[in-house]
Amino acid sequence: MPDVASLLAAHPFFKDMTAAQQKVIAECGKEVQFQADQYIFKENDTSDSFYAILAGHVSVEIAVPGGGALVIQTVGPGEILGWSWLVAPYKKRFDARVLAPTQALKIDARCLRTKCEADPLLGYDLMKRTAQTIGVRLQQTRHQLLDAYRRQAD
Repeated sequence: MPDVASLLAAHPFFKDMTAAQQKVIAECGKEVQFQADQYIFKENDTSDSFYAILAGHVSVEIAVPGGGALVIQTVGPGEILGWSWLVAPYKKRFDARVLAPTQALKIDARCLRTKCEADPLLGYDLMKRTAQTIGVRLQQTRHQLLDAYRRQAD
């Protein structure tokens, strides 16, 4: 069974990082499993971790008052789940619900933020990668909301 460092090194989000950087991040991680319909986190939870998805799928949702949940996007293998670990006040902005059994690397946020403070180049690299992910997710969210609005207007 591969160790955390090997799993992390093979994950696309961490691609092209140095082996030393990957090792530092792996020190903050552990492998986790989730079952279908399990919530990984809920909106406003403390953002004490983020996840590198290895297998399975997770829906990122927002609660619609009086209407259940609106799926903003689905995160799968090769993607990360969670970005608010990097931005104070470190609170989750969405719900994350498992759609199919999921394997992930759970990265401890406090541990990683401490390591980023000690190694600003690592912190900057993670900030750039996370900002790119946020940008993509923001665009996906925009499209989902426009689609939901169009359906409502019809």
